[in-house]
Amino acid sequence: MSPKITGGELGSRKLKSPKGMSVRPTPGRVKESLFSILLPRIEGANVLDLFAGTGAIGFEAASRGAARVVSVEAHRETAAAIEESAKELEVDDRMSVVAAPVERALYRIEGPFDIVYLDPPYADPVPLQLFRLMLERKLLAPEAIVVYEHAAKRILPQIPGYRSVREEVYGDVGLAFLTPES
Repeated sequence: MSPKITGGELGSRKLKSPKGMSVRPTPGRVKESLFSILLPRIEGANVLDLFAGTGAIGFEAASRGAARVVSVEAHRETAAAIEESAKELEVDDRMSVVAAPVERALYRIEGPFDIVYLDPPYADPVPLQLFRLMLERKLLAPEAIVVYEHAAKRILPQIPGYRSVREEVYGDVGLAFLTPES
């Protein structure tokens, strides 16, 4: 089933999803809650969507007025589907796609980003290396918010260089809201 954009100017439009690709889209109610939390920050923001999958989080941000969205997706066909959707939805002037593993992509992109959405496979360990790289590469604006989607049952360690500002749980999905320590 193709994910749908839940709000903003592109609300209810469908996204492409490559056949046979195992993506775990963020459930609609989680996206709606996430964007109601982020609403005061979205307009004019620079957004980085890591492990983008269908690109739904980036499209939600663009739909709600983000100035720039960079989606990072390692699977080439999936990345191509995001680019195709961006053209169809006429947001390709604000959205770009980096088809590369996240670790490599972080060396290629330029910040700063106001909002980062990090949604690695739930089975992977907490990506402390990625959190460290974002700080080292100065990819985060001073007041940036990093949203880390994880399995709700996972207990998060303290992430060096970040402080937790909020934690939300929606069924099996946990969202940790972090900000860089200044």
